[in-house]
Amino acid sequence: MFVALRDLRHARGRFILIGSVVALITLLVGFLGGLTQGLANANISSLTSLSLDRFVFEQPGDGQQLSFSDSTVTREQASTWSTARGVDAAEPIGIATAKATATGGSQTTAALFGVRHSLEGMAGDQTLPAGPGQVVLSQPAADKLDATTGARVHIAGASYRVAAVDGSAQYSHMPVIWMPLADWQSVASAQSAGAAPYATVLAVTLGDGADTAAIDHAAATESTGLIPALLAIDGFRSEIGSLLMMMALLFGISALVIGAFFTVWTLQRLGDIAVLKALGSTTGALVRDGLGQALIVLVVGVGLGIGITAGVGALISGAVPFVVSQLTTLVPAVAMIALGLAGAGFALRSVTRVDPLTALNGQNA
Repeated sequence: MFVALRDLRHARGRFILIGSVVALITLLVGFLGGLTQGLANANISSLTSLSLDRFVFEQPGDGQQLSFSDSTVTREQASTWSTARGVDAAEPIGIATAKATATGGSQTTAALFGVRHSLEGMAGDQTLPAGPGQVVLSQPAADKLDATTGARVHIAGASYRVAAVDGSAQYSHMPVIWMPLADWQSVASAQSAGAAPYATVLAVTLGDGADTAAIDHAAATESTGLIPALLAIDGFRSEIGSLLMMMALLFGISALVIGAFFTVWTLQRLGDIAVLKALGSTTGALVRDGLGQALIVLVVGVGLGIGITAGVGALISGAVPFVVSQLTTLVPAVAMIALGLAGAGFALRSVTRVDPLTALNGQNA
């Protein structure tokens, strides 16, 4: 590490420049990561909070994909699932969109989740409405409606009492309002001006011996795990896919930038490398010296970028959908350092091939 540390001391400007570039790229990656997780939570937190094995949808038509907005599960299909061998529970969940108005006049468009109180086994700590005429507001819904426990909320011409404010559930960027399934059916019927739908999907937990393919065939449904079900939320796939693609491009750019920097730096050091090789330094020692130099620059630059991301992210998380977590800080930091070292290692390939006499003659010429 002697040569590496000497270069860091005597060429501070160059290393400050590349360290700043690394910090900026890390800042972009960190912000995109926090925004991606924040937007994902605003889309799916109401579903990921449930402890279940599968979601059951209405069987889509030919050429169509699963979609929460197009699915309607009947009472008969729910009965087929709940009585099937190996199924521990099959709870109906109704999902609809409606405008909610508080007594004070505040309004918001909310995702209505119609559930039975027996869903509490899958809902974990989430409070559910205990009886008809009651609703439970998520905290985002309560904030937008400026409503607290005991207030009245009007939905589709009916008035409901706020039994509790609990959780931060959101669905498709809308705050969630939990309500009894029967009340949800009334709202959905009023919106469709037709027969009341039973539910949108079923939340299923499985035991031993459950043959989901056979049950799907018997009930004319299609069931899937949690992760594939999330892709059935309208717009979620394209939104998250675009952000992840940008993150991947930034990771690739970081490797190229760092690799290009150390390629030029290594070419400028060929004279020093030739002297060290002529004096007996091994190729492995020189490669370790170069990688150690790159590691120092990367750790400082990435640490600075992640530190700024965490600090600014904590300040703006209440105003924008931004999440500061290990997934949005430590994971990008490790990935940036690994990719940077890979780029630097590729740049150092000339060290393994340099011939001392040729390099010294080139320097003397």
